[in-house]
Amino acid sequence: MNGKVHPSADKLARRNAGVGVLVGLIAVVMVGASFAAVPLYRLFCQATGYGGTTQVAAAAPGAVADERVFTIHFDANVGPHMPWKFTPDQLTQRVRAGEESLAFYVAANPTDRPVRGSAVFNVTPLQVGKYFSKVQCFCFEEQVLQPGQTEYMGVAFFVDPAILKDRNLAALRDITLSYTFYEVPNQQADLGGAANPDRKSTR
Repeated sequence: MNGKVHPSADKLARRNAGVGVLVGLIAVVMVGASFAAVPLYRLFCQATGYGGTTQVAAAAPGAVADERVFTIHFDANVGPHMPWKFTPDQLTQRVRAGEESLAFYVAANPTDRPVRGSAVFNVTPLQVGKYFSKVQCFCFEEQVLQPGQTEYMGVAFFVDPAILKDRNLAALRDITLSYTFYEVPNQQADLGGAANPDRKSTR
């Protein structure tokens, strides 16, 4: 043997090295995509209203001159093992497109320990999500209730006037805003109360 590398073997080694680099790059991209999937999905839902995901706005545009009135129904639920009592303070509200409204939900912690909760929400019919905007909401932050504390949690919202131009929703008059609170585990609750617009707390 003269110690020389056969040309075909050298070519094969370079090809294997290239494949290794490519596989490594694919692995990095896949890991990055897995971390980005949740926030990207959230942005997609917020942009499109997919699955009844509501929008966020800085302010309502103001009621428009249109005879159509929407009845907003309020629904409240708690997840498995969540000890809170959670109910809407009002069952319905009647609003016009573009008009800002304020509604309250009532949460109570009957236990002898602080409980931290996080709310998930949507509206139905699901296709209304892209037209339903929140200006302020208790759902934007985790909420903490101390033992025996009752909290009135506010949500300021409006129905986007663009809904009036959607022919697929021309017959729509009823919208349901639904919240479900889940307990956030393995965290020590703060001494502060829930954060929400115009909140009222009792103990």
